[in-house]
Amino acid sequence: MKRAIKCVLLTAAVILALTLFGLGTDSHISFAQDTPSMPQTIVLGKDAKLGQITFNHANHNNGKYSISGTAPIACIECHHTAQPAADLAKLPPLKTSWPSDRTTVLTADLFAKDPKGAGVARCRDCHARAGETPKLLPDIPQIKHESSTATVDLINQQAFHRTCTGCHAEVKKNKPDSKAPVATQCTMCHKKAS
Repeated sequence: MKRAIKCVLLTAAVILALTLFGLGTDSHISFAQDTPSMPQTIVLGKDAKLGQITFNHANHNNGKYSISGTAPIACIECHHTAQPAADLAKLPPLKTSWPSDRTTVLTADLFAKDPKGAGVARCRDCHARAGETPKLLPDIPQIKHESSTATVDLINQQAFHRTCTGCHAEVKKNKPDSKAPVATQCTMCHKKAS
């Protein structure tokens, strides 16, 4: 009996620790501390058939990588909702600004000064899995397909692939000798867990 109670308490402690410290989630920000911090790496697509993606957030946002070849990648390249609606209107098909009355553009400096007030949404907060409801929106965003009249639900998988491969293609266009993977080099990002 005592052993069973110890087992239940240990299991509860492990679950609590995983929840508090954000381990095993695709969370972009750890709220386990009083002040949120940007993670060094983010694991995406844990259930993907080709394997998960270990996204090195630090390399993508500290200037090691660049889309243009000269400037660091801006936070809003991925966190596109983190800018005023007027700025988003210039970037179709993007439409959603969060929060909707936003007046600032997310930058690393803004986040460093006020992490909680910076307004950073996780990808899945808007781009939920198929059949799920997003946390911040009433429905999963949709766009018109580029080559037809059909609409595309931007579930998390669609949003990740469009954002990542679009950026990588732009990098290759600007710097052809770049090691950035192209859309047909899936396993450069997707890795089976060992």
